[in-house]
Amino acid sequence: MPATPFRSTLRTLCAAVIIGLPAGAWAASDDAMRDALEAARQQQWQQIDERAIEGHILSGYVEYHRLRNQLPNVAASQVLQFIEQHADSPLSEWMRGQAIANYGYAGRYGDLLTVADGEPSGTARQCYYYTALLDREPEQSRSAGLALWRVGSSQPDACDTLFNRLRADGTINATAIWERKMLAWQAGETRLSSYLGGLLSGQWQTALDTVERVNANPSNITSAPACLGPECAATAAFYQAAMQRFTREDTPAAFAAWQQIASGLNLTSQDRQAIEEELAFYALVREVPGTMGWVDSVLPSLESERVLELRVRRALADRQWTDVVHWIAEMPASQQESSRWQYWLGRANEQLGNREAAIARYQQAATDRSFYGFAAADKINQPYRLNHERNHFDEATREQTARLPAVQRTEALLRIGEDGLANSEWLHAVQTGTPQQARALADYAAHQQWHARLVQTTIAGEMWDALEWRFPPAYRDSFMQWGSQTGVDPFLLMAITRRESAYNPVALSPAGARGLMQLMPGTAAQVSRQLGLNDPGPYGVLEPELNIRLGSTYLRDKLNRYQGNRLAATAAYNAGPGRVDQWLGSNSMESFDLFVESIPFRETRDYVQAVLSYRVIFESLANGGSSEGVSLLNDSEQAIRYDRALVRR
Repeated sequence: MPATPFRSTLRTLCAAVIIGLPAGAWAASDDAMRDALEAARQQQWQQIDERAIEGHILSGYVEYHRLRNQLPNVAASQVLQFIEQHADSPLSEWMRGQAIANYGYAGRYGDLLTVADGEPSGTARQCYYYTALLDREPEQSRSAGLALWRVGSSQPDACDTLFNRLRADGTINATAIWERKMLAWQAGETRLSSYLGGLLSGQWQTALDTVERVNANPSNITSAPACLGPECAATAAFYQAAMQRFTREDTPAAFAAWQQIASGLNLTSQDRQAIEEELAFYALVREVPGTMGWVDSVLPSLESERVLELRVRRALADRQWTDVVHWIAEMPASQQESSRWQYWLGRANEQLGNREAAIARYQQAATDRSFYGFAAADKINQPYRLNHERNHFDEATREQTARLPAVQRTEALLRIGEDGLANSEWLHAVQTGTPQQARALADYAAHQQWHARLVQTTIAGEMWDALEWRFPPAYRDSFMQWGSQTGVDPFLLMAITRRESAYNPVALSPAGARGLMQLMPGTAAQVSRQLGLNDPGPYGVLEPELNIRLGSTYLRDKLNRYQGNRLAATAAYNAGPGRVDQWLGSNSMESFDLFVESIPFRETRDYVQAVLSYRVIFESLANGGSSEGVSLLNDSEQAIRYDRALVRR
């Protein structure tokens, strides 16, 4: 992309930035700002040296806390002035959200609507907003209020006023109360379900008693009345909730019960479809005997992408190639046209002897930069389509980017150790800028070697084809070194790291995995002992070089376990070798693609496909952006049978 100047508005903003301070002055000013920001968070205003932070690029952060602390006892005009003054910073929307919450809590609904800019994010703020809007836009507020009411979990106290008013005017009637009770029952929210039941009159007693009987024994659904509540108003919600609970608890019994009661229920097609979609999904997932004929009979009416996917995967597992073609054809166009299903249409037609149709499908799939796109290209001996977007920015543009207020605030926040706020500043600039401005920011991040922030920039800016930014050569020397020493494909190491942490060296997963290659502390300790190293502990494992060394060794062990097969080793890196051994033992797949589709965990299926396609991209980028000589899998990985024999004994 040619380097062109930013728009005049941004040039004006740049000119307003205070620049040119000596390094020593910046250091002194940053120290004062660090102290001032911490004092502001603690509302210790007397400890702030106002003169020391005067004119600092981050002074708005102190003012944010000052104004926030004064809410709701400030005029809406003052809040709007702050929002306008900081319009190019996330501070503006943070302040708007704080004002909505505080004005709503205080019942200052006029001020709330003055500062609001449409529906806010967050349930509590939405409840305050629609309470404020009830008199001004009653229909809109009632509709939104009902949507906030119809959830199976407790809502914030902020919703109480809105819900009380909607109950008073009849918007939330007994039927709405019952429907929410059923959602709560379905979700296992016992206290909420019981509370809602207490709001209903004696007319609903039979329905309430029925819920208690079915809750005690789900099979009692077969003797439940076909009409529940006044004018059968409780029937649909009850049967949806009861069947959902029964289906997840005991799918075979739920299927048998549904066969017995379905014809006697007066349900709309939409209500019936919701029940049967859930039942068909679990019947396929759990491979319930004797259900396939029924699934096939109802599937065309369900309009369910997830059930169609399962049905095709079942046909693939059984090598029923005619069924593969049939059920992919039933998918909506948006699903059917993906490279995954175009590839499988190609495979099915190839197996059925329809070579021309197979080639056409492979050609369609091969236009995509993905696992199945690359696999399709291999089928027809075509080069991989990387669809690589190249960008170019010169030093003059880079210097201009450096003067942007958002960039200067980002760098100042990094200097004072506020990495989280720095990321918020940066991504706000990416999301609110033009595509060209976002790309200039990506270029700047690349030159600063902000690897993790660069990847987040491409996501926030939807730069899906900017491969050099989405897959930067982060820690390349370390991957090359430890890949060489362990005998592991360094591009596979890069791909796993990109998928695991997106280059965040301090990444911590909910399960406790840590660092670039997301090692569990126990795994890190075990591999360290294997190498004769001390246990790095939960923090030592975050050191990038050590994390890569340990991760490379761990992956080498998995490769050895599966005779060098990178597909199986990658699956084991995500799901654990025990599960992969089990999958190889329970299913004998004659090809890599069938093995991938046989993986029962969606997370691992997606993980394997992402890592192997990322590996192609990394190697292609190292090859100057050309995929010539690059392959998704080697000959052995493509030709080998995926069964128990793959596990080295």
